[in-house]
Amino acid sequence: MRGDIISAFKGIHPGKIIEREIRKQKITQRGLAEKIGEHSQTLNAVIKGHRALTVEMAVKIEDTFGYEEGMLLTLQAYYDIAQYRIKRAQESVKGVPNISRILFWDADFDKIDWGRYRKSIIARVLERGSKEDIAEIARFYGLEVDDLEQFRSKNQYRIRIDRNEN
Repeated sequence: MRGDIISAFKGIHPGKIIEREIRKQKITQRGLAEKIGEHSQTLNAVIKGHRALTVEMAVKIEDTFGYEEGMLLTLQAYYDIAQYRIKRAQESVKGVPNISRILFWDADFDKIDWGRYRKSIIARVLERGSKEDIAEIARFYGLEVDDLEQFRSKNQYRIRIDRNEN
């Protein structure tokens, strides 16, 4: 069962799981903090995701809620990995590609995180962009145009229009 839980919550801060359990059991953060012998401010910071879960606190909470030993710390580790990958993706890309801004009409173009949302950005440019936009996004990410096909959306419910007809 632990593997199922870990897979379902991979990348989510363990504080969210703790918060859900507190609501489910209809207890307060303060009540849980007293029960495990921690300051309520410390527990609140963990629940809000502002602080990492410590081994000591994780064990106390797991014992209180009957979780399998190590489950919360495993979730913390996966969360830390996810945060590291996001940070690394953000740092891997500098600047903004010279593509048509209208491709991202539904977002603030100047605030797009080009590193973090790389796959989605490439998929959108492939779907809606001109040949020039596609060439620019390939250059921006340091890829060959042919290599971009792996990012094409697999959504089979899209209506394909063959513009060569008629």
